[in-house]
Amino acid sequence: MYKRFSLCLLLVITAASVYPAFGRAQTVPPHAQGLREELISVELSATKKQLGVYSIKAGADKPSKLVVLLPGYPSVVRPIVENGVMTGSKLTGNFLIRARRFVVDDSVAALIVDCQSESGDYCASSYQASKQRQEDVDRLIAEVRSRAPSIAEVWLLGTSMGTISSSFMPLHNPAGYAGAIHTAMIADPYAKNSYRELGGFDYKKSGVPQFFVHHSSDPCSLTTYPSAKAIAEKFGFPLVTVTGGAGFQGPPCEALTEHGFRGKEKEVMNAINAIVKSGKASQLEIN
Repeated sequence: MYKRFSLCLLLVITAASVYPAFGRAQTVPPHAQGLREELISVELSATKKQLGVYSIKAGADKPSKLVVLLPGYPSVVRPIVENGVMTGSKLTGNFLIRARRFVVDDSVAALIVDCQSESGDYCASSYQASKQRQEDVDRLIAEVRSRAPSIAEVWLLGTSMGTISSSFMPLHNPAGYAGAIHTAMIADPYAKNSYRELGGFDYKKSGVPQFFVHHSSDPCSLTTYPSAKAIAEKFGFPLVTVTGGAGFQGPPCEALTEHGFRGKEKEVMNAINAIVKSGKASQLEIN
């Protein structure tokens, strides 16, 4: 009997070692630590859906502000949510997704926005600039607000290609948002392989408060710092300038260079959190 019990115990221990979920709770990915998350889906048509991931601070249940995260190229997320956290996606390395935990707190929740389900592997810039995009995302936001009626304000937060959405959505629905924050914005729409939709764009036309966050050494030809600075000065909106960082790698327009604020994620998101809470940019430099 003792030998049989020992053998069973050994099998349980071995299974727990090989299959961690057997013996303990799943390991939470770094980008989801401290969060409680839910996959949200709304039907856009008989065949098309709009997905998003709603994130709140673990232990919090009455956020007053929602930050809508509009990630960069190709702006297709296809999230996987398991046991209350997002465990994977096509864009886990994107700045907004990997750093979302730093913008969320007791009063601020986040919503990662996917591209509509029939988009394939690329969320076209023409669609991101369209009223249809605004309406699709707003249906997702409405679903979140129906589940969290404490939300009183909605802020848009785009990065890189996602700033097409964060720029045009307030133009299509000025009353829908408390403000828009554009990080690593498409500041050079006429550069090679850039997005012409933002050519000559009027950031004041919607009447919604706008904020820009940009790295002074952004190496991407579509998002140069001098151009972003010129746009901020032209329209009179605050520009938060980021310097420094660490661990830069990869192509210049991807998420692990200064373009994606590598090594400065927490500081940048903390500054964005302060903008969302106050409606003002009190910190214009992040060093």
